[in-house]
Amino acid sequence: MAAERDYRSRPSRRTLLKGALGAGTAAIAAPMIVAPQVLGLDGPAPSARINLGMIGLGVHGHGYNMMSFLQLEDCRVAAVCDVFADRRKLSREAVDKKYRATGCREYADFRELLAAKDIDAVCISTPDFWHTPMSMMALEAGKDVMCEKPTLTIAEGRPLVDLVATKKAVFAVGLEDRSVIQYYKMAEWVRNGAIGKLQTIRVGLQPGTAFKKEDPAPVPPGLNWEMWQGPAPEHPYSPTRTDPQPWRNIRDYAGGKFADWGAHLLDTANVANFAELTGPVEAEGTGEVPKDSMSTMPITFKVRYKYANGVEMHVESGEPSIRFEGSGGWVGNMKWRGRLEASKEEILRIKYPPENTKIWPMPPSEHRNFIDCVKARRLDPTYNVEQGHRLSTTMHIGNIAIWLGRKVIWDPKSEAFVGDEAANALRSRPSREDWKTKA
Repeated sequence: MAAERDYRSRPSRRTLLKGALGAGTAAIAAPMIVAPQVLGLDGPAPSARINLGMIGLGVHGHGYNMMSFLQLEDCRVAAVCDVFADRRKLSREAVDKKYRATGCREYADFRELLAAKDIDAVCISTPDFWHTPMSMMALEAGKDVMCEKPTLTIAEGRPLVDLVATKKAVFAVGLEDRSVIQYYKMAEWVRNGAIGKLQTIRVGLQPGTAFKKEDPAPVPPGLNWEMWQGPAPEHPYSPTRTDPQPWRNIRDYAGGKFADWGAHLLDTANVANFAELTGPVEAEGTGEVPKDSMSTMPITFKVRYKYANGVEMHVESGEPSIRFEGSGGWVGNMKWRGRLEASKEEILRIKYPPENTKIWPMPPSEHRNFIDCVKARRLDPTYNVEQGHRLSTTMHIGNIAIWLGRKVIWDPKSEAFVGDEAANALRSRPSREDWKTKA
């Protein structure tokens, strides 16, 4: 089993990237491939090579997602799209070099890529505020979708879940944690009772950064600034606004570092607590929004969650870390993919037979899992749209508690705050529609 690799080692970032680029070469168990016609579903035949379109070609979109898909023999990156001309060129050249051909197409407008009949599926690696609108347009165009985490608001998540079901599409959230042995093993041990009854979860998340305000500047050649903004509020262009770290700290575009790093570690927390389809029921917290800064999200924060089963989760800005404390011990790690530690060494040696464990098999990578699901028309990838929506909601609840500066009570069934008009008003926000005619 892949889950029995040496999870106590601490690889370097270079090693991790090399591993990510080679992901998918060793699967836990090869799925049985069934023709979609047998299941009464549309889609490519199992033997077909999946034609993939890449939308968003920044560091993660190009260096991790696209390069990972390029390692898979049964899919082909057929088109690349970005609002930056230089990114499109760089990615197209990398694809053509890999395939020793010149067939990869460039698109400046993702709508043209979605209209291409030969594209079976897309991978969306844009800023957060584009995730749901772009995913829904892709689904309407008949594409299967892998999209990076998270949503921008609570309210936009349920329509996305519903559309995926209506279209009978494969939708996978791009979040590697469930393919990372350290986090998989922690969730498995906790779900199977290795630390007794779970009581408390402690999570550290990387803090944000206070970026200086910038004066408006001319839009550089090769950038479609109107398309970059899309449904977000209009704002003058400035030099670093489109860089990943600044936009992640701007409320118009993302949920801050709380939602960025939280998407990783809070997913492991929800999974370990059997809450991946529900999430917490209560949150309260505080945070610091820097003054006179381009950053408009809290850069430091402290949030306490409570789940329906009584488990509490304490999240605080600092070094990325996670620790599960139970009636019979604890398990956790410090730093991203850090060495696993436990109250007793024997916890780290526990292995569960596949037929007895209370968690699904660990996929070799989210990219391999997505392509397998597209080919077999398996509509429930390891990280599906419902679980992605619940994870995003968990983080949005925390941010809303920070904004309000008080406790909020959440009902996972109705997906609303209980008796709290102010909190419920923050579940959504207006978005621009005129970009469609301007861009």
